[in-house]
Amino acid sequence: MVSSSKYIRQPIVSVLGHVDHGNTSLLDYIRGSTVAAREAGAITQHIGATEVPIDVIYTICGELLKGKKFTLPGLLFIDTPGHHAFTTLRSRGGSLADIAILLIDINEGFKPQTYESLKILKQYKTPFIVVANKIDAISGWQKTDGVAKNRINNQRVNVKNIFEEKIYEIIGTISENKLNSDLYFNISDFRKTIGIIPISAKTGEGIPELLMILVGLAQRFLEEKLQIESGPGKGTVLEVKEEVGLGKTIDAIIYAGTIRNNDKIVIGTTGEPLVTKIKALLKPKPLDEIRDPRERFVSVKEVHAACGIKINSPDLNDVVPGAPIRVATEKIDEIIQEIKKQTKIDFELDDQGIIIKADTIGSLEALIKESREKGIKIRKAEIGNVSKRDIIEADATLDQLNKLIFAFNIKILPEAKEELANTNITIFSEDVIYTIMENYDEWIEKKKAEIEQSRRKEYIHPGMIRFLPEYVFRVSHPAVIGVRVLGGRIKMGMRLMKNDGNIVGTIKGMQSENKPIEEAIQGQEVAISIEGVTVGRQIKGEDILFTDIPASDAKKLRDLDVLNIDEKDVLNKIFEIKRKNDKFWGM
Repeated sequence: MVSSSKYIRQPIVSVLGHVDHGNTSLLDYIRGSTVAAREAGAITQHIGATEVPIDVIYTICGELLKGKKFTLPGLLFIDTPGHHAFTTLRSRGGSLADIAILLIDINEGFKPQTYESLKILKQYKTPFIVVANKIDAISGWQKTDGVAKNRINNQRVNVKNIFEEKIYEIIGTISENKLNSDLYFNISDFRKTIGIIPISAKTGEGIPELLMILVGLAQRFLEEKLQIESGPGKGTVLEVKEEVGLGKTIDAIIYAGTIRNNDKIVIGTTGEPLVTKIKALLKPKPLDEIRDPRERFVSVKEVHAACGIKINSPDLNDVVPGAPIRVATEKIDEIIQEIKKQTKIDFELDDQGIIIKADTIGSLEALIKESREKGIKIRKAEIGNVSKRDIIEADATLDQLNKLIFAFNIKILPEAKEELANTNITIFSEDVIYTIMENYDEWIEKKKAEIEQSRRKEYIHPGMIRFLPEYVFRVSHPAVIGVRVLGGRIKMGMRLMKNDGNIVGTIKGMQSENKPIEEAIQGQEVAISIEGVTVGRQIKGEDILFTDIPASDAKKLRDLDVLNIDEKDVLNKIFEIKRKNDKFWGM
């Protein structure tokens, strides 16, 4: 047993943002700086994370932190790029990240993944700062020393104007998302306003200020949260990987307690929690040695929170990213039940809903939440690639609007692609949830329009025409006359009636500009042939004629609400005509 005592762990810092906005470059620069700044052994390279000790931060920040002392041991950066790592780092439905960086290319502004990252940060209520990267790419920007305020003021007037314009755009977009933000040096209360730190991950400008702000905010607002009990380790699976010579391994973030290389652990899986024995705890070699490909990892006896670690254990095939890890104690049954609860995602299932597949528990949760907000029913939600069975299940859904699969950051297996060719299933396969939902919105609008059109074809539609007296091409057998469609539509095969309800004949043919047509809509002037009528007897010029609709069709058209305003007006007139003789017609 590990004796229980409190200690302060380093805060977990997650970097979110759009692809290519510099997430990796920022962490590479910090790692490069720390290698250059550290004394031997002062920096630790973890799996999926880089630990920057407080002494190294003092060195990088220099005068910025002169005279200041922190109780934090340092910062732990999660270096899996994008928001995938953030949603994967889960604990009881929330994020493990203590503080986050929302990285934005100052020249490009907000992109789909930036919006999505902001939404996720708000959802998890994670404190964050905005880093405006790539200031060096602003035309005419000159690198100078000193703090941001001075460096901005030292730029040429036109360069300073460009910079300020781009910052105001970022501030405006954040404001549209109901949050206040400003350049960090203008802020007096970081609880009310989000700080924006301009940096260049390429030249290093602003990075000392970034580290200063992160340490300062963590010390001031998170110290209580960062005080944790030592004891059996708790963590989250970041990735499941196949390693040469090791087989399946898991990369994990340990956020509480201690984990040892001979511990028994419990891990969440796609089914029942797995109880397994650790074969080895592995860490990458130090940063300046990791280029040597002969030995990528070193074995360690134990690690303490917060850190990243690779775990080699048997039977890891069904382990999923985002699943909890616990060191097994004598209360193993309680631990198993707790992990079951954490791995289970509660949502209402519907046989006529869509199928959702994702790469991690966190991504799955995010997609379910987005879908529910749009009122989308869900038939099944699982982690893993799209299989043939998924296609078959999706095809079993009767609702045409739900013959869908949302596939986030996963593959569509070959047999699934083969099955897909024989169905009407639509798959939205993306690595950005925002894009999946955008594509869905576009698709659903088109699909509804298609369904409405096909529904229209099923029923005889309301139409109202006026007989144009100057266009009588044949008096009878059949009568051929010119008409204007005053409202609704007319088609071949429709019966016509007068405004007293008397049937005058059936449309046998239609022409426009001497070409046969099947349908005419409001505003068109066309020639029609009518069987069973003689011009001058049953009909004459200026007569208003209506399509004769069966009562059942009229009722369905009114109930389905598939008509436009003009067609509804004509339908109401037909109801009036029919109910002169039958007051319950169409009910």
